[in-house]
Amino acid sequence: MQFGFYLPNHGPNAQPGPLARIAQAGDRLGYYCMVAGDHILVPSRIDSPYPYTVGGQFPTGESGEYFEQLTLLTYLAGVTERIRMVPSVMIVPYRPAILAAKILATLDVLSQGRLILGVGVGWMEEEFEALGTPPFAERGAVTDEYLRAYKELWTSPNPEFAGQYVQFSDIQFLPKPVQKPHPPIWVGGQSRPAIRRAATLGDGWHPVGAIPAATLEPEELAGNLVELHRYAEQAGRDPASIQVSMKAPLYDAATMESGPRRRFSGSNDAILEDVQTYSDIGVSHIIFDIRGRDLSQAMERLDWFASDIMGSVG
Repeated sequence: MQFGFYLPNHGPNAQPGPLARIAQAGDRLGYYCMVAGDHILVPSRIDSPYPYTVGGQFPTGESGEYFEQLTLLTYLAGVTERIRMVPSVMIVPYRPAILAAKILATLDVLSQGRLILGVGVGWMEEEFEALGTPPFAERGAVTDEYLRAYKELWTSPNPEFAGQYVQFSDIQFLPKPVQKPHPPIWVGGQSRPAIRRAATLGDGWHPVGAIPAATLEPEELAGNLVELHRYAEQAGRDPASIQVSMKAPLYDAATMESGPRRRFSGSNDAILEDVQTYSDIGVSHIIFDIRGRDLSQAMERLDWFASDIMGSVG
C-alpha cells in the first residue's frame, strides 16, 4: 500500500511558502504522491450538482480562488525530489489536447519522471461554458479521444491523429515524457463509463470513498472491481496491471458527527484496520485529505500519519 495526500490550492495555505513546506515535508516523510484538484475558474452561479456532497452543493465555490493545477504541480516538482505529482483529477476537456499533452510532458521531464496523470470528465457545466470547451454533453467522448491523442503525441516519433475533436499530422512533439511508454494514467469517477475508461485507456482506477455522498464500502468496491476486470479482459488487457488508487478523507474528532463510525476515523488501530480491509480487496494506493486549518496543523497531521499509520503498515 502506498499513501498520498491532498494539497491546498485555495485558502490560507495556498501560498508559495506554505505549499513548498507541505510538499517538502511529504517528500521527506516518504509519501508516495500528492494531489491537486482542477478548477480554472469558478462561475458566480453554479446550478450543476456537485457529485461529492449529499445535497449537491459545491463546498468551496464562494471564494472563487484556485491555483491552476498543472502550474502548481510544476512549481512543487522543483522543490521536491522523490514524491510524485498527481493532477487529481485533471478535467480533460478544459485544455486543448496538444497543449495539455505538452504541459504534461514538460512536467514529467522537469520532475524527472514523477508525474501520474489523474483524469476526469468534469461535472460543472457552467465552467465548461465559460472556458469555451467542446460541449458538456460530449465530455466523455472528448475525454476518451484526448487521452488517445496524448498517447500518440507522447509515444510516436511522427504523431498523427484524425479524430472528431482533435486532428494533427506533420508535426514534431518533443521532448517526450521521461516515463515510458508514457506517464501512468489514473481514471477518476465511479460511473460505469468511468470504470470502462479506466479498464481500456487507463493504468489505474481512481475513485473517491468514505464520504457520505460516496461511501464506497468494501462490498461495493469489490463489485466495481469485478466490473473493472471484466472490461479489461474484453479489451485484451491484464486486469492485474490496473492499479486502484482511492481518495478518502481522514476524520478526526472535530469533524465527526454523531452516528455510525465512518471509515478512516477513530483510533490509529481502527484506521489501520480500514487500510488493511481495502488493501485486501485490491486497493494499491490511498490518498487522504489531511489538509489542516493552518500550516502548523497541516504539518502536524502529515507527521502523525507518516509515523503512526504509514510506519505501521507492512
